Amino acid sequence: MEGGSVLRLDFLLFILLVLFPGARGDDLQTCEEVRKLFQLRHLGLVKGLPETPRAGPDLQVCTSKNPTCCTKKMEERYQIAARQDIQQVLQTSSSTLKFLISRNAAAFQETFETLIKQAENYTSTLFCNTYRNMALEAAASVQELFTDVGLFVFGTDISPDEFVNRFFDTLFPLVYNHLINPGVTDISLEYSECIRMARRDINPFGNIPKIVMGQMGRSLLPSRTFLQALNLGIEVINTTDHLQFSKECSKALLKMQYCPHCQALTLSKPCMGYCLNVVRGCLANVAEIDPHWRGYIQSLEELSDTIHGIYDIEHVLLNFHLLVNDAVMQAHINGKKLSEQVNKICGPPVRTPTQTPGCSLDQSKDKQGMKISSREGEETLASRRKEFINSLRLYKTFYGGLADQLCVNELAAADGLPCWNGGDVVKSYTHRVVGNGIKAQSGNPEVKVKGTDPVINQIIDKLKHVIQLLQGRSTPKPERWDLLQVGSGGHIDEQVSGDCDDEDGCGGSGSGEVKRVLKITNYMETEVQGREVTWPRQPRKWDVNPGMPDEMNLSDVKQIHQTDGGSTLDTSGARSSAVTAHMTFTLISVAAFILSLW
Repeated sequence: MEGGSVLRLDFLLFILLVLFPGARGDDLQTCEEVRKLFQLRHLGLVKGLPETPRAGPDLQVCTSKNPTCCTKKMEERYQIAARQDIQQVLQTSSSTLKFLISRNAAAFQETFETLIKQAENYTSTLFCNTYRNMALEAAASVQELFTDVGLFVFGTDISPDEFVNRFFDTLFPLVYNHLINPGVTDISLEYSECIRMARRDINPFGNIPKIVMGQMGRSLLPSRTFLQALNLGIEVINTTDHLQFSKECSKALLKMQYCPHCQALTLSKPCMGYCLNVVRGCLANVAEIDPHWRGYIQSLEELSDTIHGIYDIEHVLLNFHLLVNDAVMQAHINGKKLSEQVNKICGPPVRTPTQTPGCSLDQSKDKQGMKISSREGEETLASRRKEFINSLRLYKTFYGGLADQLCVNELAAADGLPCWNGGDVVKSYTHRVVGNGIKAQSGNPEVKVKGTDPVINQIIDKLKHVIQLLQGRSTPKPERWDLLQVGSGGHIDEQVSGDCDDEDGCGGSGSGEVKRVLKITNYMETEVQGREVTWPRQPRKWDVNPGMPDEMNLSDVKQIHQTDGGSTLDTSGARSSAVTAHMTFTLISVAAFILSLW
């Protein structure tokens, strides 16, 4: 009978230890679970780790009156792990946003390249089909023009006025030789150069070059700035994904995430309020990005709503060949007058016995290229741009609620469960919870925030600048932009972010209009409906074709409810004494129930 009672008692104790591992007495605790997790996380060798709790007088952060399973070496390893963990959580939380921007930046760049090439083909085909005698000579000028268009859109500091003028300068000698004053032989290179130099004074093409310059400037500049803005968005995310945390923050993260292990509380998670204080303190500088990030997305949104007509790069480039045709026809019609003007400036034509070769392009492809038609439902840059902006709008508050998102989704214990408050397992966190941002951290009981982060300040300055560009209030300086490789994961090695001080070791129009048929790769199926935005300023057109892969479903993005900047989160509750009483009552109840079953 006595043996049966002993057996039942042992079984009861086993059940209690399984159900309540954190409630075990010090004399029943071992460090086996701590050792296993230490090895699983690849934090170091298990050899030399305590097998049972013992005194830890050399610990710097995870101090406790109770015996501990940690050594000083373990504490150092845990601190590294805590920083790696928070960076991993940061990268995970921003991965969808980063993918949205980087994939669309790549898609827009590819679309612009395709669009420029298509416009070049249209123009070359115009010469081959309509002005065959000058087609081969014009080919180089056409290619040079659209090469310059591409260079400008992708960031090179060249002037659209200059390369448009250069194109029409080079075109005039060809028109003069083959249409105005045609002959069986070509004019000399010196005479041709004289005609080229006289083009801007003679003005053979009327106001068409000015029209082209206006359209090119108004459509190419917004497109370039849009691409630069998307690359800056990627840079912002890369920067915040690879923060270098201060010593104060690192200690607070260690205390929150791994100090429970030292007391064999390997399954405990931090209380919500405690987590918010720690993470809001560590991300105080990142929260300062919030108003500028909102302005950045708002500016992209407003700009997108203004892009139409001569502000639409798709419209301008795909109709460029029509303006060229109008220019050539106007010079042809006024040929007699233009010939007299050329003779006055350059003298009579001096010809050389050189035969002009004909068009060498594939005629079947040329004719096919001029068959411009529009399919029902054909996707345009405008529709893709709208999809992208509607998706990006979901992330306006991303940086304002980042700390809350990390705690709610990843780090903190669910409401109502026992949790770690930095020193013990309690029912709830009782300290005041501070808001987001640097100003709110003066009363943070868990993390001391020292000043601003120079790297974050630099990112904020770049956001301010791109907002001015997007709103047309600043002239872009392409050489000032450090454009990232689209979609690349950047790491800032030269600069260190975080709250740093010396102690931390941180440093501081034509005769007709072509209907658009540019086919855009389908990256996004889901369209997010958004509000319409009216931009009161003079429209500035910018074309972008955003998209996301089919597997991305932005409706699944969790929205984090944020508390006001300086408000407190009500997490008041009983202290550990109340928890002890509650657990004691629970243990007695479970024990009585099991004994009654025997």
